[in-house]
Amino acid sequence: MSAMPVGGLVPQAADDAAELVVRNARIHTGDPVRPHAEALAVRDGLITVVGDDKDVAPHIGPATKVVDALGRRMIPGLNDAHLHVIRGGLNYVLELRWDGVRTLRQGLAMLREQAARTPKGQWVRVVGGWSAEQFAERRLPTPAELNAAAPDTPVFVLHLYQSAVLNRAALRAAGFDKDTPDPRGGVIVRGRDGEPTGMLLAAPSALILYSTLAKAPLLEGEDKKVSTRHFLRELNRFGLTSAIDAAGGFQNFPENYSTVIELAQAGQLSLRIAYHLFPQTAGQEIADLTRWIETARPEDGDAWLRLNGAGENLTWAAADFENFAQPRPELGDYEGEFEKAVRLLMEHGWGFRLHATYDETIRRDLAVFEKLAAEGLFPAGNRWLFDHAETVSVESLDRVAALGGAMSVQNRLSFQGEAFLRRYGPGRAADAPPIRAMLDRGLTVAAGTDATRVSTYNPWVALHWLVSGRGAGDVVLRPRGNRVDRQTALRMFTVAGAELTGEEQVKGVLRPGCYADLAVLSEDYFTVPDPEIAHIESLLTVTGGRIVYAAGEYEGLDEELPPVSPGWSPVARFGGYQASRPAGVRQAELLGEAVTESAQHHAWRVRRGLAPDAADAPFDPCFVL
Repeated sequence: MSAMPVGGLVPQAADDAAELVVRNARIHTGDPVRPHAEALAVRDGLITVVGDDKDVAPHIGPATKVVDALGRRMIPGLNDAHLHVIRGGLNYVLELRWDGVRTLRQGLAMLREQAARTPKGQWVRVVGGWSAEQFAERRLPTPAELNAAAPDTPVFVLHLYQSAVLNRAALRAAGFDKDTPDPRGGVIVRGRDGEPTGMLLAAPSALILYSTLAKAPLLEGEDKKVSTRHFLRELNRFGLTSAIDAAGGFQNFPENYSTVIELAQAGQLSLRIAYHLFPQTAGQEIADLTRWIETARPEDGDAWLRLNGAGENLTWAAADFENFAQPRPELGDYEGEFEKAVRLLMEHGWGFRLHATYDETIRRDLAVFEKLAAEGLFPAGNRWLFDHAETVSVESLDRVAALGGAMSVQNRLSFQGEAFLRRYGPGRAADAPPIRAMLDRGLTVAAGTDATRVSTYNPWVALHWLVSGRGAGDVVLRPRGNRVDRQTALRMFTVAGAELTGEEQVKGVLRPGCYADLAVLSEDYFTVPDPEIAHIESLLTVTGGRIVYAAGEYEGLDEELPPVSPGWSPVARFGGYQASRPAGVRQAELLGEAVTESAQHHAWRVRRGLAPDAADAPFDPCFVL
């Protein structure tokens, strides 16, 4: 009957029995009508019952899988409202992840080992999810360290949107020499002899970083599907059951979307994806948008894969860059083409999301929206939102609210916070972004990570940032007045994301009729100390009633994946996020160390005749008369 037999729950249902029952849980439903429960039942991918054991018992049949949550906390499945999941999946098995690595020394050791395993013609690439602020050494690797670790294998290490470090082999593979000109918005750092040193700087555009990375070999054929499935499993590991793909540079439609489309058709997605379309070529944006509008409509697809609109760029000229190590970019005149793009979308029922880091950009965008609103064309019933908005003003937020917009914030300052602090000072950093002001205006404020090329994809790092105001370097950037409580932060990662895709009636809460998307957590999110939030993982993740991730007591209950391919993949050796040891594990280690030290101390006492020999009798001074 059950995956974990539970005494007292006897199969009763003959017809319409649940396929899955999870009981003995502390369920945070997210539903204000019934905020707490102990058990739920699932059939046909939907929740049918939420209550306690007596409520689910009549729905247990001979084939029902019953899982005992062992008193653990259960929450609705998390929804990352801004994740580059499609691009991340296509590259996941090729990347050495430094997410969660605490020292540069460890990172370089991983890199050295991976270089020895990487075949000729391939690169070792460290692409996002880490920051120098997280390392004990508080610095980047140097080109010399990369050359020593990998003298012959190309190595590319991306640091945020700020810089990249390459070894000599990567410079050769990328075609950089003393005659290579600096691209617009980027700098190739050179030595006194004019040769590139291995440092690339975004000044302020990250295109130099991404165009260099694009020269590395890509996966082909079935390996792209295997990579994507393992990336989705990695996201399931942290309780993610949905994500909104924000598209991004070098993500072409339809070719780069074909892998997730084929996986969806085969029923092999373990994460629900709502995706956006992002014009890739400057000067061709209106033509791209027109072509897409003629062939697709938002909400085309199903519950697993669906189109959500355009963005996060509509025109390249309107994009500001979020490199906080550089001054804010001064954008030229872009309103003309930008207005054409927005007008086209509104006239054809397309919503959009818009990358905007600075209030100066947001004010200019809002002026275009208000002009269209005066004509009755905006928002015309379409969903739209600003992403990022680290320096948005309260005046701009009032304008967003008046136009029916929403916001999506990410924990980019977990990783770039100290650079922001140095440039703009503590006053500006305290309100970057002004989350409380957004919520106070009744705006939908969804949360995400912006992974994988800046922040880590681990949503609990973002939840920790929302609640504590602390970044990777443990510096407090946001004061208590601009933080949120844990329940609000969780809502930003569940219901709010569903509101951005128009799915709030079926996603983000655990109640009958909603998608059976849930996570049983390793620790209780609502009671652990703030620093421990970042170390939470899921032990059991369910998407659409399917167990898509299982660990600990539940290991082996999830769906089997094909092996990581190619076999030399960094993921095959190191996995993904490098989890810190949970507090309980560290506590056990400390106890073990204490026991060892105690035994050594006792041996010292025996050698000096101060205690009986352990071979003769157990010694416990508490029982010595």
